[in-house]
Amino acid sequence: MTALTTPAARPSQRAGTTALSFTGVLRSEWIKLRSLRSTIWSFVILVVIALGMALLMSLSYVSGGPLDGADAAGLPSAAQADLLVQASTFGAYFGQLVVAVLGVLVITGEYSTGMIRSTLAAVPTRLPALAAKGVVLFAATFVMGAISAIGAFFVASAVFADSGIAANLLEPDVILPMLGSALYLGLVALFALGIGTMLRSSAGGIATVVGVLLVLPLVLQMIPADWVQDVLPYVLSTAGVSLFADTTAAADAAPSWENLLIVLGWVGASVAGAAVLLKRRDA
Repeated sequence: MTALTTPAARPSQRAGTTALSFTGVLRSEWIKLRSLRSTIWSFVILVVIALGMALLMSLSYVSGGPLDGADAAGLPSAAQADLLVQASTFGAYFGQLVVAVLGVLVITGEYSTGMIRSTLAAVPTRLPALAAKGVVLFAATFVMGAISAIGAFFVASAVFADSGIAANLLEPDVILPMLGSALYLGLVALFALGIGTMLRSSAGGIATVVGVLLVLPLVLQMIPADWVQDVLPYVLSTAGVSLFADTTAAADAAPSWENLLIVLGWVGASVAGAAVLLKRRDA
């Protein structure tokens, strides 16, 4: 009589259940981000907008503008640097809409194609997948935002050169606002990622983010009430613009670090809501 025994699991089978490390999740999210056509087109449009707006703004100053025929070379160095910073960061006003759309599409695209099931199957705890998406999206947007602003600086410098206006790119008054615009664009992309994760709809997510960035401050400014003036500084786009634009002329202007905290509050609320709903809902 022959005895039947259950074969023991092989070591190679047990090793196959090893969880994916966060570095591996980061790598997979980076591959997904750079392989999307929407990513490539969004960053190309971001750069084109930054360079184009810098060209238009600088030309408007020197051709029929306030510097046309004036002795611009005699301006103080701080005023010359301010002109170049304004032209170099002007594209960020429009670029925020581009990165907002990208932030929504990064997550809603996975829901529309069903890839989110594979993502969550590979990362059952789910939150590392959301964190990895946020890290690669913020890093890529920040780098492209910085490249756009620096490229715009050289475009504006070339136009202003005939008027004798110049500034050192590495001066803190020049480079810090440019990095501030890149930081704001990266945070807007993160905010949009959180909204897209909560709504799981491309149209709904884009409409919501654009509404917060553009429609909300316009609607508030139309309300004839004193309390609106107290609320406006806490709107996402109002606080974010102060990270790269000179708002010190306003009597009640808040310091940059306070505006950064306000923007981080919006981003934190969006990402926290996304994390809670991602854990509770089915894919």
